[in-house]
Amino acid sequence: MPHSPQAPNATAPQDQIAPLLTTEGWELLASLGPYRESESLALNSSLRKAGHSPELVSAVLTQSRLRTRAEAKFGEFARQLLFTQAGLEQATRLAVAARHAERFAAAGTSHVADLGCGLGADSMALASLDIPVTAVEFDETTAACATINLMPFPHASVVHADATSVPLDGIDGVWLDPARRTTSTSGTTRIWDPEEFSPPLSFVESLAASGKSVGVKMGPGMPHDSVPAGCEAQWVSVGGDVTEVTLWFNKVARPGIRRAALLLGPRGAAEITSAEDFGAGPVPDIGPVDGYLYEPDGAVIRAGLVADLALRLGGHLLDEHIAYICAPELADTPFARAYKVLETMPLNVKVLKAWVKAQGITTLEIKKRGVSTTPEELRKQLLPGASKSKSAAKGKPGKAATLVLTRIGDERTAVVVEPV
Repeated sequence: MPHSPQAPNATAPQDQIAPLLTTEGWELLASLGPYRESESLALNSSLRKAGHSPELVSAVLTQSRLRTRAEAKFGEFARQLLFTQAGLEQATRLAVAARHAERFAAAGTSHVADLGCGLGADSMALASLDIPVTAVEFDETTAACATINLMPFPHASVVHADATSVPLDGIDGVWLDPARRTTSTSGTTRIWDPEEFSPPLSFVESLAASGKSVGVKMGPGMPHDSVPAGCEAQWVSVGGDVTEVTLWFNKVARPGIRRAALLLGPRGAAEITSAEDFGAGPVPDIGPVDGYLYEPDGAVIRAGLVADLALRLGGHLLDEHIAYICAPELADTPFARAYKVLETMPLNVKVLKAWVKAQGITTLEIKKRGVSTTPEELRKQLLPGASKSKSAAKGKPGKAATLVLTRIGDERTAVVVEPV
């Protein structure tokens, strides 16, 4: 991913990477086990006593910490890679990068340019499928990390350049992960206008217009009216966390699919798709709170596929603007979390306090959609002694309950549910 110029700070990224690109630095880094915060001070001291410079010790410990954090995205491969803080935050999870690479492989792509490759996660996935890849990165330190990370792959090369300036002759596939944040002395700030991304969305569309197979990773909050015509938009959720929306153009777009929600989790992959444009598609029934309540995965909601899911479940919405579904029967679906409806009551503090007292509730999970009520504040009102309840109720079994707060028409409603 191309990055904005680094804001001045006490320890710039290059100061944390350069000491590692030496024989001493690389060997020292390889000798360390998993990073443990509780042991970092003692390890710092022992490494300095062994004669290593403060700069090298700082760089090695920082990299060890980043590698340990990176295991959530890169698994066991994290122990062989180099990271920067910003690069790790923005890097594609390896399981998702593999999905991206499979698109280009299925389309018969002969050479892919990864424009704004960041630390090289997507380039690694492409190269692992024996697809030649030219990885382009504007930030010099990040490009150095990508070079190290891609060394095991003979079909991958790294170019330190602006993503928009690299010739694409002979390249039939392009992958992009535009920078969507600016960096300043106070930290990073998210950019919302696609034309202010680096590179901008119009550049992506110009590549697609040339006929190349193009995929671009965007933030999952991308408004539907910003999605270009003629592409497939696929929202991706990993373990319930919506990580991105990918726009696919030309050969890497699937025929007859305009929008999709792909869920990756412990049970494998599941996807729901629609050929209809945004705002079109089925119109679900509106009905009462009964039977089972379903909370759709965030990717389903972002892709505008809640109505499609309601039809699959044989259910209805509680309100046309709220992403809660009710159905009379329990269905096993990867696309939503299911709850059994126990009772409903007005979303009124006095009513809910009486209910909590009568039921002997000591632990309360609160979910909400379509109401301004803050779960944390409501919990404090309903369970004022909750923070002390563990010590006060020692030896006394507590009772847990789950509340779903929502709006149905003009009425604010609290639904007592039981997770399935």
